[in-house]
Amino acid sequence: MNDELKALVDEIGRKSYDARVGHHGLPEPFDANLWQALETSGLTRLTTDQGAGPAEAAVVIGELARWAAAVPVAETDLLATWLAARADLTVPADGPLTVAIADVDGDGRITGTARGVPWPAVGPVLLAARSADATFVAVLPPGSADGAPNVGGEPRGEVTFDLAADDVVRLPRAVAEELVRRGAWARCVQIVGAFDAAARLTVSHTGERKQFGRSLDTFQAVSHSLAALHGEIERSRAAMTLATFAAVEHGFGSAEADYAVTVAKVAVGRAVGPVTTIAHQLHGAIGVTIEHQLWLATMRARSWADEFGTTGWWATRLGRMALAAGDPWNLVVGP
Repeated sequence: MNDELKALVDEIGRKSYDARVGHHGLPEPFDANLWQALETSGLTRLTTDQGAGPAEAAVVIGELARWAAAVPVAETDLLATWLAARADLTVPADGPLTVAIADVDGDGRITGTARGVPWPAVGPVLLAARSADATFVAVLPPGSADGAPNVGGEPRGEVTFDLAADDVVRLPRAVAEELVRRGAWARCVQIVGAFDAAARLTVSHTGERKQFGRSLDTFQAVSHSLAALHGEIERSRAAMTLATFAAVEHGFGSAEADYAVTVAKVAVGRAVGPVTTIAHQLHGAIGVTIEHQLWLATMRARSWADEFGTTGWWATRLGRMALAAGDPWNLVVGP
């Protein structure tokens, strides 16, 4: 099943990428044609409408990341539609959605500004305003596209809100925590997808490029760099896969998923630096242009590593888990 799904998404993503060559920008424009193809195939709301689980969602968003897809599928399916269902709020049955997360004091009116909102102007925004003991949820109109994009070119913006208590649905604080966990997991999956693109491009480039009559990959230093690149990627994939299995077996709201996603966000985030550095070094100057797929992969990976919590924030959280466990070994190998 997942092999067929992967082949389908790969075909759709590849066609989208080929069609957009020469049309990338800062910010990257929303790919309406790709969205339509994915929506027609039932892939934009795979978990919420099609009954699929995290394993299938990982295939879709990972493959789309590999082709630098300019659509908010993770934001729509895993985050916004899920949050709307938890709050029993009505959202459009089709089209893209996004989420905005902000902290509020929870007294009186719910006011504030959510920053770094992904794809803020493509469709309705599901607000998750976090107080010390609650999550306030509301559906907001599309935000502004005037904000600076992330370093990967994806639109990011601010959404300001001022809502009365009757305009929001009050849910437990744990809902916002699961929302962030879902977002962090999705970014890990996307980063590994971008890593795969970077590795494929780097292996191809070093195998084809000749120097002193030999391909670059025959030089010992280049071979060592390629080995290091793949080692970082596979370590990241292992952590991401652990988090996916935890979500499949126990749900994103579980303690098991909490631990596994925390580990994945740290492991994957720490790999971003070496993977992107090695890939660009082995490509030379050709890899730094916006039209080269390497740039589209590596810069998105760098951006995603800081979203839904930075690597340092999650590393601190992992350390606190270890301290709270008493015996860190039990945390690592326990059930």
